[in-house]
Amino acid sequence: MKSNPLLQDYLKFSSRRVNTALVHCLPEKEQMPKQLHQAMHYVVLNGGKRIRACLTYATGQVFDVPPEQLNHLACAVELIHAYSLVHDDLPAMDNDDLRRGKPSCHKQFDEAMAILVGDALQTLAFFVLVHNAPSTIAPQITLDIIQTLALASGSKGMIGGQAIDLDSIGKDLSLLELENMHIHKTGALIRSSVKIGALVANQSESNELKKLDHFAKCIGLAFQVRDDILDVSGDSETMGKSTGKDKQAEKPTYPSLLGLTGAKEMCHRLVEDALDSLTLFDHKADPLRWLAQYIVHRNC
Repeated sequence: MKSNPLLQDYLKFSSRRVNTALVHCLPEKEQMPKQLHQAMHYVVLNGGKRIRACLTYATGQVFDVPPEQLNHLACAVELIHAYSLVHDDLPAMDNDDLRRGKPSCHKQFDEAMAILVGDALQTLAFFVLVHNAPSTIAPQITLDIIQTLALASGSKGMIGGQAIDLDSIGKDLSLLELENMHIHKTGALIRSSVKIGALVANQSESNELKKLDHFAKCIGLAFQVRDDILDVSGDSETMGKSTGKDKQAEKPTYPSLLGLTGAKEMCHRLVEDALDSLTLFDHKADPLRWLAQYIVHRNC
C-alpha cells in the first residue's frame, strides 16, 4: 500500500503537539530526585508513533473539539502507555533489552529505577487529567474521563490482559481466549484513547460513541494481530525492539494459531469492520480512517 501523505502530515501534526505538551507535563530533569526525572524524560520522549494520542485528537476532530482542548488527554494516554512499556520490558515480564531502538529503561538505568519510573508515569497521567484540564471542560466530564482511563488501565483492562498473557505462556489458547486477552492487554487503552476524545465533546450516551467504540475495539485487536505478525516477519532494526521472542517464550499468538496468512487475513477483516463503523461520519473522521489503514500496513 502506498504511503498516504495526508496521514503522514496528520501523524507529524499530532506527534509534535503531544510531544510539546508532554515536555511541559514532565518534571524538570534537574529537579530532585534527578535520576528518576531524567529516566522519565528518557522513556516518554524516546520516540514512539504516538498512535494513541493521534486517536484522541482524531476523535475530538469528529466533534469539532479544538486540539488545544485535547492536549491533556493525549498526554495522559501516552503517559499510561509509556509506563506500561517500561514495566512490560522488565526481566520479570517480557525481559526486553531494547525499546524504540534504544536500551530499555531497566538497562539504561536499573531495574528498581524502571519500576519507580513506571509508577511515577502512571500517577502523573491522572494528575495531568485534573491539573491540565481546560476550564471549558465540565468537572463531571473530567470525572468520566478519569474513570474511563482508570478502568482501561487496571485489572479489568490493560493490567488484567498482561496477567492473562503471563499465565498463558506455554498453553494452547482458543481464538476466543486469545482475543479476550488482547481486548484487555492492547485494546483497552486504544479503546479508551478514542472514547475520551468523544467524552470531552459530551458524547457519553450518543449512538456516535457506540460506533466509535466498536471502531476502536476492532483496531485495538488489529493492532495486536499486526504486532504478532511483525514479531514473525519483521526485523529488529526496523522495529526498534527484539523480534522472534514470542515463539522463544512459547507465547500464544495469532500466527501460531492461524498461520501467518490467516493472521494477515484476520487483520484486514478487523480493519474493514472498523471502517464500516465510520460510515455515518463525514470527512471529519478521515484521520480515523487513515489511522485504521496505517495500523494494518505498518512495519514497526
